[in-house]
Amino acid sequence: MSEKSEKAKELFKAGYNCSQSVLGVFCEELGLDFDTAMKIACPFGGGMGRMREVCGTVSGMFMASGLAFSDSESSGKNKANQYKIVQELANRFKEKNGSIICRELLLGIENSTSPNPSERTEQYYKKRPCIELVGDSVEIFEEYLKEVKTGVHQ
Repeated sequence: MSEKSEKAKELFKAGYNCSQSVLGVFCEELGLDFDTAMKIACPFGGGMGRMREVCGTVSGMFMASGLAFSDSESSGKNKANQYKIVQELANRFKEKNGSIICRELLLGIENSTSPNPSERTEQYYKKRPCIELVGDSVEIFEEYLKEVKTGVHQ
């Protein structure tokens, strides 16, 4: 377990949602202040507003990817590069967890789409995989960043 992964889990335990917890550990090194990162990532928790769509940890990873590898150009090349990276990251997450869809990851545990977040109790953390998924997304993105720095991905 990496230091960033542990910090992301601490953010989650402190009440930040899954998406915020992932983006939060990368924002400083990627040039985004923490408060702004928390505001941007807030709607993506619970599979986008608790609609149980794309896992918030995956969305957080994608946001970090945009900060790390995209530019402000609207070019097709920029978009194609970012989409390629997103697909690679999603595939890695799927390989490890079977899906990137929140409702599938929570199958048999919870499927409420109520806009009201679940109370964070000890039981909540015991039965849900979310904290581990936070760690997985952070580690997947950290590994990808290392690969880019060492020239594995260009």
